[in-house]
Amino acid sequence: MQSDIHVKDKVALVTGAAKGIGAACAMTLARHGARVIVTDIAAPEAKAVVADIIAAGGVAEFRALDVTAEAQWRDTVAAVVDRHGGLDVLVNNAGIAVVRSLLETTLAEWQRVHAVNLDSVFLGTRQAVEVMRPGGASGRGGSIINLSSVGGIIGAEELSAYCSTKGAVRLFSKSVAVECGRAGYGIRVNTVHPGNTDTPMFRQELEDMRAKGMVGSIDEAMQFYMDMQVLPDIGQPQDIAAMVLFLASDAARFITGAEFVVDGGLTAQ
Repeated sequence: MQSDIHVKDKVALVTGAAKGIGAACAMTLARHGARVIVTDIAAPEAKAVVADIIAAGGVAEFRALDVTAEAQWRDTVAAVVDRHGGLDVLVNNAGIAVVRSLLETTLAEWQRVHAVNLDSVFLGTRQAVEVMRPGGASGRGGSIINLSSVGGIIGAEELSAYCSTKGAVRLFSKSVAVECGRAGYGIRVNTVHPGNTDTPMFRQELEDMRAKGMVGSIDEAMQFYMDMQVLPDIGQPQDIAAMVLFLASDAARFITGAEFVVDGGLTAQ
């Protein structure tokens, strides 16, 4: 079925695309025909993703973007529309986590997590809707895909700031989906909720568990997370990218305001 899904000639912007899920999304969209704008603050790694896409025959370019900066969002999207004639897909993927108990979490940490994980989604979504809607600079509708998490559906200890942002992304996206749908904008807005996924952030969590003496080895830490699930494996970034590809494509034309959990059955129990 996936071989029939394509995003040929769609212009797609992916945030936090230098590594992990963001990089997988950028490469997958490009492989299926999209012109991809790879954005991140980590320029060398993001440029390497662009080089890999081009080497594989895809079309991609890098743009530096601090997702917490409103002016940078405005300038980046305007430049994309000017260069490519429009914007069809926005993947709000950039995110961070602070693993800390509630009593140890500082206000500065709370605000930083919310700035990167939630404010950026507001800024990016607002800018995309402005240009995608009828009468906008692009004006041809589009698909906005906001990365939440299973942490936006269920709680997790020492992740109160992170879960707060991901839960907010979930309901923010539903609200915007309703607004765009009622207004006849032709813009679909959906969320994707990854579970345990083998990314650099996840690997750091495993290392932190070992360093704190919670487990004796990385393998033991990995097993701890696998025991949460139904399927006997840890998710891969490509598993998430496959869902993003579907939502970006016209195959998902009748889907908006929905949430898609990709978690190996973690939240099914």
